[in-house]
Amino acid sequence: MPDQSGSPAILRDRKTFRQRSARIALGVVVAGSLVVAGCGSDDSSSTTTSAPAGTSDTARNAPAYAAGVEAAVTKVMKDNAIPGVVVLIHSPEGDWATTFGTAEIGTDTPMRIDDHFRVGSNTKTMTSTVILQLAEEGKLSLEDPVSRYIDGVPNGDTITIADLSEMRSGLFSYTADLGFNQTLDEQPEKAWTPQELLDIAFSHPVNAAPGTEFEYSNTNIVLLGLIIEKLTGTTATQAFEDRIFEPLGLTESLLPMPDDASLADPHSHGYQFLTNVETIDTYAVPKAQLPAALDGSLKPLEYTDANPSWAWTAGGAISIPEELATYVEAMVDGDLLGPEMQKVRMDSIREMSTGAGYGLGIAQFGPMYGHDGQLPGFSTFMARDPKARTTLIIGTNLSASPVDGENAAVVVAKAVMGVLYGGSVSAGDPAQAGSTAG
Repeated sequence: MPDQSGSPAILRDRKTFRQRSARIALGVVVAGSLVVAGCGSDDSSSTTTSAPAGTSDTARNAPAYAAGVEAAVTKVMKDNAIPGVVVLIHSPEGDWATTFGTAEIGTDTPMRIDDHFRVGSNTKTMTSTVILQLAEEGKLSLEDPVSRYIDGVPNGDTITIADLSEMRSGLFSYTADLGFNQTLDEQPEKAWTPQELLDIAFSHPVNAAPGTEFEYSNTNIVLLGLIIEKLTGTTATQAFEDRIFEPLGLTESLLPMPDDASLADPHSHGYQFLTNVETIDTYAVPKAQLPAALDGSLKPLEYTDANPSWAWTAGGAISIPEELATYVEAMVDGDLLGPEMQKVRMDSIREMSTGAGYGLGIAQFGPMYGHDGQLPGFSTFMARDPKARTTLIIGTNLSASPVDGENAAVVVAKAVMGVLYGGSVSAGDPAQAGSTAG
């Protein structure tokens, strides 16, 4: 692989990131600034909903917003049949984290603050970050046609790199293909190759002319992953490590290789109501079955060990809440790009019909910026308010609400943001409802 040490910018940034990460760790350990409600043991587990968070000394130390967040999360979990949730907040009012519910349905096993999650489409922000770094280094231009790097892409001469990152290519998303979803259900262990995914996508007509419409498509980000590999001379896995995880000191975050379906301990079990084929149009449970889903008599299916290779650079990464917070803070605050490219990224955000905004691999939720992620089994939300200096991380072990099919972590995040912002902020989901959003 090429030696990245020749780039002064990367050298400078790596030093800054290491110093920054060290300060964060020091603040948690020495000052006790991260209040983990209910932590009374060494296993990093925290409170479940059956034992409300914030007891004894931790109740006195918890920030003022904690009680409201606990009440809001407990209610939204019950209303949406979400088994377990991790919440982590960095705020000038005090950093705080806690857990709710169970890591395994039918047991009292608690979620843990340091649980590993498949972070789904939060991976898209990482892919686009590397692409923007390559643009800074002069290895590509955001206005380059895709055909300069990848052959055989429909409209490849007019789709730009920016179109891919901004979800404006018009390319069909392979995750909407019926046969693809059937294979996911029948062969959950299958290790997919990027070319297999593109072959599925390109077997369908394009949905729109390049640059004309926003349409969330995993095909776009798989193409960006291939471009990363072509220009760096290494795997996307290694590129993420070299350019994001190692500089930020993230030792529990990775993009697995396609043949690696493992999820490091600790981790919860991951669930989804219905099969991939049954959820191809919406994750919402049919109305006739919804009461059973909400009262627990209809159990969700387990997807913990399903191979996420089909999501690859569009949704295959793994992380833990604290490292996801470090990452989204670096992304939004501009630590991963130079000032000019960071401005290009932030200025690219345009409002969507869902209420969120979307740009170059970054979403906007009211005053917060970040992304959400969803795979069968897990959903996550990461966002940073750069003005208020507030970060919100949500991890859940359910892909989507059975009520309306919305990303379960986004449902929780909306409730938490209502507490943090006094009910004045709404957060839309940048991903369209439907099967295997990534």
